[in-house]
Amino acid sequence: MNEQVEPAKPTGQQYQIERDGSRAVVTELGATLRELDVDGRPCLDGFGVDEQPAAGRGQVLMPFPNRVAGGRYTWAGQPHQLPINEVARGNAVHGFARWANWQVRRQAADRITMGLTLYQQDGYPFVLDLALTYAVRRDGLTVEHTAANLGATAAPFGAGFHPYVTAGSAKIDSNRLQVPAERYLQTDDRLVPTGTASVAGTPFDFREPRRIGDLQLDLGFTGLRRDNDGWARVTLAGDRRVHLLLGPAYDYLQVFTGDPLPEPRRRAGLAVEPYTCAADAFNNGLGLTTLAPGERTTGAWGVSVG
Repeated sequence: MNEQVEPAKPTGQQYQIERDGSRAVVTELGATLRELDVDGRPCLDGFGVDEQPAAGRGQVLMPFPNRVAGGRYTWAGQPHQLPINEVARGNAVHGFARWANWQVRRQAADRITMGLTLYQQDGYPFVLDLALTYAVRRDGLTVEHTAANLGATAAPFGAGFHPYVTAGSAKIDSNRLQVPAERYLQTDDRLVPTGTASVAGTPFDFREPRRIGDLQLDLGFTGLRRDNDGWARVTLAGDRRVHLLLGPAYDYLQVFTGDPLPEPRRRAGLAVEPYTCAADAFNNGLGLTTLAPGERTTGAWGVSVG
């Protein structure tokens, strides 16, 4: 006798947290931030419960964010080859954790901690314990990551996240953007960094708020100006102002206008991606964390409205 099996959601179990008018949904698959609303209005361009997180939407990027050129790097004198999952450019991109099933470690009404033991992967012969705590508050959300090396040898590590911010407009073209970054990452045709340059006098200077218009971006920034509390704030202003907040561990960010995406996603939200390291950090070392056996590292970022 055949029994009916209820169809699974593409991202597994859904975990909702809420407090004082703020609400977030985190998924079992990838510990992905699927939704974030404040006062009933989305401040992230998320995705539906029956959809996959296409184009990195809301995903966790560990143990490396962005690209590793050709998927190749050398660590402790040994060459490694990561799987190529950005086929068109021949790179490895955004790590492994976003496609793993994370487990709930702690949960309350307004916060949830998701955990994952990341075992050895092709090209990454290290074992990490990863934990993420999502906590909503009156004006938004704070996300804290922890990574610990469970292995017997030092491991390279970087953390990143891929939220798409929305300020309430149908498209980002009319929005005003402020990015408190002094420098941007120059790249080759595979979007692999080749150096850094000042934003002064370039189309990439958003140190003062200005309209995005038709500018197309898939660009890394660094040299962040920080407020007195040590945090940097990227602001997207439209029908309301939404801020992407980068704590002291996050010295890099990627801004992506989403031009290659199909409608209606194209330029519907602005990906503002907080990174602890630069793209291709396994090769260039920019911001890369070396975790000794038993060592752990932490960092925090967030989203606020107002």
